[in-house]
Amino acid sequence: MSAYQSLRDRQVAAIKRVLNLNEVPHETGDGQHDAAATNGLISQSTPILNAEGEPIWKVLVFDNLGRDVISTVLRVNDLRSLGITIHLNIHQERHPISDVPVVYLLEPTAANMERITQDLQKGLYSPAYINFLSSIPRPLLEDFATQTAQAGTSEQIGQVFDQHLNFIVSEPSLFSLGMGNKSYFTMNSAQTSDDDIDANVDKIVGGLHHSNNTLSKGGAAEMIAAKLDRKLRDHILNSKDNLFSGNRAGGASSLPSSRPVLIIVDRTVDLVPMLSHSWTYQSLIHDVLSMHLNRITVETPVEEGNTGKGSAKRSYDLTSSDFFWNKNAPAPFPQVAEDIDAELKRYTDDAAEITKKTGANSIEDLQNDTSASAQHLKAAITLLPELRERKALLDMHMNIATALLKGIKDRQLDNFFQLEEDIKKQTKVQMLELLADPDKGTQPLDKLRLFIIWFLSTEQEVSRADMERFEEALKKTGVDATPLTYIRRVREITRMTMISSAPTQPQQASASTELFRGFTSISSRLTDRFKDAGLGANFDTLISGVKNFLPANKDLTLTKITESLMDPQNASTSALQKTEGFLYFDPRSANARGTMPPSAKDARSGAAQSRGIEASFGQRRQGFSEAIVFTVGGGSMDEYGNLQDWAKRTNGATGGAAGAVSRKRVIYGSTELVNAESFLRELAELGAEA
Repeated sequence: MSAYQSLRDRQVAAIKRVLNLNEVPHETGDGQHDAAATNGLISQSTPILNAEGEPIWKVLVFDNLGRDVISTVLRVNDLRSLGITIHLNIHQERHPISDVPVVYLLEPTAANMERITQDLQKGLYSPAYINFLSSIPRPLLEDFATQTAQAGTSEQIGQVFDQHLNFIVSEPSLFSLGMGNKSYFTMNSAQTSDDDIDANVDKIVGGLHHSNNTLSKGGAAEMIAAKLDRKLRDHILNSKDNLFSGNRAGGASSLPSSRPVLIIVDRTVDLVPMLSHSWTYQSLIHDVLSMHLNRITVETPVEEGNTGKGSAKRSYDLTSSDFFWNKNAPAPFPQVAEDIDAELKRYTDDAAEITKKTGANSIEDLQNDTSASAQHLKAAITLLPELRERKALLDMHMNIATALLKGIKDRQLDNFFQLEEDIKKQTKVQMLELLADPDKGTQPLDKLRLFIIWFLSTEQEVSRADMERFEEALKKTGVDATPLTYIRRVREITRMTMISSAPTQPQQASASTELFRGFTSISSRLTDRFKDAGLGANFDTLISGVKNFLPANKDLTLTKITESLMDPQNASTSALQKTEGFLYFDPRSANARGTMPPSAKDARSGAAQSRGIEASFGQRRQGFSEAIVFTVGGGSMDEYGNLQDWAKRTNGATGGAAGAVSRKRVIYGSTELVNAESFLRELAELGAEA
């Protein structure tokens, strides 16, 4: 039985196939992404060979989306190992590289078609292997054929392929469609034209084309599900080798044993995760350091251990070959600090073992040491690249942890997180006092986020006079209160769709103490360890005073919805009731049929067509082992982590052979991953319209 391949594994394999001129590469292992296995040092990928057995060296040309798709899963070294000597953006000025094949990976747009034709006319490259990220519409393909015939460049084109790769994979089970930081505003603004809404819906439908069973809830999600249902039905009718036939390349083994369920929800179902403060490593990085496409920028001292000489900005990529990131991304931040300590100790012990055998004083002295025995020196040199890589990664995560700690302390993020854990217990008086407290952090936006979460969650009545007092208090902090105008409008809708969740297990105060014994005890050990390893100073001053506790094991609304659809036997009654009215589509079922979906203009005027039989989903509940959960209007790193935690807990509860059969896997996707600051800007624009 082949090992499970994550979404990222599959996308990496597809991109490698594209870069090898759509030749299926000879796998050296089980076909999975091998970066982790090689620790990111030596890629097992090899470029395609020509008739003489020589590697075919190529040029890669992409547009902005193609760049984002590739850059999140492959690094420059990976591209080089696949025979890519240079990579360029199609919109920049480029010079001829004669008789060198070019691989294009881009969106099928009229502008891109014209640029390709111009490249071939100028003889920049030859031959051209053209790969579209999504299916090219027939009229556009005909226009491109006409251009090619008129320009006389047909002989320079080697291949034209639709690749269905128009999504960006950030984590093994996390993707977005790269639609920008204004997707929620665009789908909810009264100023957005019907044509623009239809264009956005079509783009989302194209990005979700490879999914089958579809459940949807509300607004744009309903339109998307209806159009996707029609697209999938047409695909089944018009293609013998379709998504569900099992005759595709790779054979039946590449298909899941059972069909997954695609759950499409509108962002308005729950706005809280978009604004909440989290305590996990990946969520803190996304919030505090504004991670985008797995890249972050942090300020580090110009001279290690000497902050007096100023700081410089340094960019880091969090990749799949980073063992520390793979292990600790979903972990609570205090646990990450503990693991840095453990990994540094392991590194120091391994380095000491090597130097002891060779007689050298340090790892750095090994290169210049000729007195060591040949056998020990050979073993040491073999281990040196891995040790250096490990040291570099720990250096990087130390710098990231330092930047996070500074953000946590300056903004008092631990206090905000604790307040949000029991947000419903806060009274109106307490909220007013908190907003007026000048000592609660250095960023007023954190107070605005906390208030909106309280306002959406509280069961207390908030009168107009109360609201005016809250707005006045927020304005005194210097924050723009415009988002509240929109939040007041959607509060009643959101309160009906949100599913309140108590912790699934009681949080014991002693558990946190026993596990971590406070940041102060970690501080003294880590400070010594970091200084010994040369990984930075002043860690103790940053970490002291930051509170340490375990977050409550609490499911978010989207997780509750997913549980009610994937595992109805164990779902709560409230979650089952909330999903009873979900529209249900199945492209292979005659009883869950869709007609041609209405346009945005028809939907707004109330002229929406019926979708045929409209079978009630509640009558056909069944369990699913795999799900793709997609939010229209922006995604949250908190929701992704929460869904993965739920799947892990569920799989842990059903151990043994039965658990292996019913193993739950959840992929989370969105129009774009958005942090709280960006989402508040969207809410402000919507509030200005109201």
